[in-house]
Amino acid sequence: MIKLRLLLSQWLASITRVLSNNFYLYLCALLTVLVLLDANVFRIGLNMRDRAFDLMVKNRVVVPKVDPDIVIIDINEASLSAMSGEYGRWPWPRQVFGEFVENIEAQHPKAIVFDILFSDADVYNPDSDAYFNDVIAGTDNTFFPMLRLSDKSDALSKITPDMIPGIQSSNPNAAKKPIAIVLPHFEAALNSKRLGTHNIYADTDGIAREYRLWHDENGWILPSLPLTVGNYAQMNSLSPPQNMLINWRGKPFTYQFSSFSDVHADMASKVKKRAPDEFTNKIVIIGSTAPSLFDIKATAMAKEFPGVEILATAIDNVKHNDYLKVWRGKTPYILMSLLLIWLTALAFYRNVDRDKVIKVFGSSQLILLALSYLVLNFTNIYLDITGPITWAIMYFSVAKIYAMANDRAMQRLLANDIESGKKGTAILLMPILIESRESFTDAMLKTLQHRIAQRCATLSNTPATVEVLKGTQSGIWGLFSDMLTVSWAYPHDDARISEKVSSDAAQLGMQLKSLLQETGMPNDTAVRYVIHTGTLNANKPMDSQWRGLFAQAIIKLDILERDEH
Repeated sequence: MIKLRLLLSQWLASITRVLSNNFYLYLCALLTVLVLLDANVFRIGLNMRDRAFDLMVKNRVVVPKVDPDIVIIDINEASLSAMSGEYGRWPWPRQVFGEFVENIEAQHPKAIVFDILFSDADVYNPDSDAYFNDVIAGTDNTFFPMLRLSDKSDALSKITPDMIPGIQSSNPNAAKKPIAIVLPHFEAALNSKRLGTHNIYADTDGIAREYRLWHDENGWILPSLPLTVGNYAQMNSLSPPQNMLINWRGKPFTYQFSSFSDVHADMASKVKKRAPDEFTNKIVIIGSTAPSLFDIKATAMAKEFPGVEILATAIDNVKHNDYLKVWRGKTPYILMSLLLIWLTALAFYRNVDRDKVIKVFGSSQLILLALSYLVLNFTNIYLDITGPITWAIMYFSVAKIYAMANDRAMQRLLANDIESGKKGTAILLMPILIESRESFTDAMLKTLQHRIAQRCATLSNTPATVEVLKGTQSGIWGLFSDMLTVSWAYPHDDARISEKVSSDAAQLGMQLKSLLQETGMPNDTAVRYVIHTGTLNANKPMDSQWRGLFAQAIIKLDILERDEH
């Protein structure tokens, strides 16, 4: 085990000696390539927004209010039970809905929107179907859904887009290819041209976050039900996106709900208990929340969310043009990711103080997430920065591991002679004593440590270690002044490197005063140093040899001070 650790230390030392700080640039280049590949091929980072979006939108402090003019008539389990005695099990005869529409129309609603797909004829009640068709024909504000099936079934369909009333082409030469779609059975509903798809498409994780406002079928535009209702009511004049990121109003059952059976019973009663203008100028949506009718979806707000309320939210978003505008796309994703990666890389490459980098990096990520959360609360914009932050964290984690491994490798190299065939490692130790009437802050000492490390890196390829010894310890150790120690380790039998390291140490000594000024040390700061060399023998305990070297250097520095006086 000890041999394995020594071999690993040797390998790390050799790698760090070869790569040095260039590793951070190589890592940055690698992640740049990965970001570009991801943006154009894999799209992992672009899709990371989902979980972050769910967490933020579910825990918003400022939630947009529901539109009070949108009312849901709910065919819930209670309605199915209450009406089963007279009308049997679901589906009910269409006459029920015909009477319902007639009674609501008497209150002059803005629109009546069915979230029920009347796809087939009721062969057992043709008169009921005829009655419902006549009621629809007499209205100008009823809306019906159509269901776009999977395009894999297009070849089996005989319906082309031009056969659907009200569907327009964005291209005069658009191909009339068949599309698999389920249309309302009733002629009056088709001829009204008040049709729209009510498809709800979940993301790859099964959660619905967007509403598709229109389908492009080879140049033919199939509008959704929310878009058709919005265009009819002329609620806004802006062109919405194809896929609208839903601006949720809250948890399920946030909108005004009325039970279908309760409203139906009141309409049939001679003594009315409900307000006669309950639905005046309202957008009345007729749909179901009954679990047995299977219109429950998983959304960003809840695992079980009524499909009819998703439709209501989409209509609300279109009506007020307050759907969420999301900051997304390849270009901003790439630019933001590379900006965070390269800024982090620059900090590591320039040997910025490690503690400062960690603080700035950690706080910057929190600030970006907090900014995204605040913007989502107070505007209709979602800043999708999850992917770029993930790339930055990935770079920071690897770079930090490398930096720590580099430090450990250098420490191991200084403490042990691990190269086979060597009898020892030469050490040049340079204690630097700094004194002033004013005390030095940790930040000032760290800055000076960083500047000395940078200067050593520019002077020589031989790695140097710079450590700080604070003079604020308790007891007799408080007699020490603030001190920095610079140490070089190199082969004891290489005269050329030995001469170069000694020259580097001498140059560093001459530059100390200018470094103090650059650091912002007080003008009365005095600095003294000494250069001491020795050899570590691998056959003897390293700790005692290090203590001896350090003690000799301090005594040498003390003797130098006495000689000067």
